[in-house]
Amino acid sequence: MAVEGLGGGTTGIAFLVSAGLVAEIVAKACSSPQTVEINAGTRAATLMKWVNIGMAEAALLVLIAVAVDRQHRTAILLGGLAEGIITYVEYMHGKRSGLAGGGPGTEH
Repeated sequence: MAVEGLGGGTTGIAFLVSAGLVAEIVAKACSSPQTVEINAGTRAATLMKWVNIGMAEAALLVLIAVAVDRQHRTAILLGGLAEGIITYVEYMHGKRSGLAGGGPGTEH
């Protein structure tokens, strides 16, 4: 039987589900940090618009999960926040790197 509460087995699962949700939603909304990097010269604004839309969608769903699962709300929030920060930093790095590098994109 899993121990409920902080540090229990089900709390870790809730954390991972929340973190995975953020990554999946942002991946769905755009393509990848690599796509942003490759095509930043021609589409940085559009690509980042979809990253931001994905982040808003992920935040909404994490907040809904917090509202319906009060027992695991801390893990849900921490998982969503952790992955949201990591994912956003990856996309921002891709954008900066792509704009600085000026390499050939895949779109014209």
